[in-house]
Amino acid sequence: MQSCLICDDHEMMREALTGAVAIGWPEAEVVQAADYPSAWAAAANGPDLILSDLVMPGATPVEGIRRLCEASPGTPILVITGNEDDAVLLDLIRLGVAGFAPKTSKSAVIEAAIRLVLAGGRYLPPRLAELATRGAAPPSAPAARLTPEGFAARLTDRQLDVLRLIAGGGSNKEIARDLDLSPATIKAHTAAAIAALGAANRTEAAMRARELGLI
Repeated sequence: MQSCLICDDHEMMREALTGAVAIGWPEAEVVQAADYPSAWAAAANGPDLILSDLVMPGATPVEGIRRLCEASPGTPILVITGNEDDAVLLDLIRLGVAGFAPKTSKSAVIEAAIRLVLAGGRYLPPRLAELATRGAAPPSAPAARLTPEGFAARLTDRQLDVLRLIAGGGSNKEIARDLDLSPATIKAHTAAAIAALGAANRTEAAMRARELGLI
């Protein structure tokens, strides 16, 4: 059976994340941990996905996530956090986490992020994508604004297809039919495109893609 490890020291947050997993991945068995030592022990069982807070008893954020990575190599880790410290987030990006979602995200956003990560993608909100780009650049390099080409590099061909059809007025079900994909997959691609373009919703994402000449 597939499994998901949820790590957070607040019970209400663990239950909220369990609900999001149940909606987007109903066949998964959910295991919960309330501190880093418990999380490391549970991660050793090789879950298929880990959702983890950063600030929990037992370790600093970077050390805690690093040991989660070591306990279950290859398991994607989606960090659900309220921490916005740039240095910490860059360290976690370098560790190879599969993405970040703010704790203030609506359940639909977290569900879409889960789908995207399970499909092998990476969920990075725009600010973190820019942080990752700056972090990979030489220290002396200026942080330039993204060009249309820069935005294009952050979108897959399939995401551009979806945006093109959204711009044409298609619903998720209609787009799924046109592209021969499931509505859930279209939802995941849409969420990733919204994040990559820094948009508030699917309509704004399509409009921004059109303004940038991407579709």
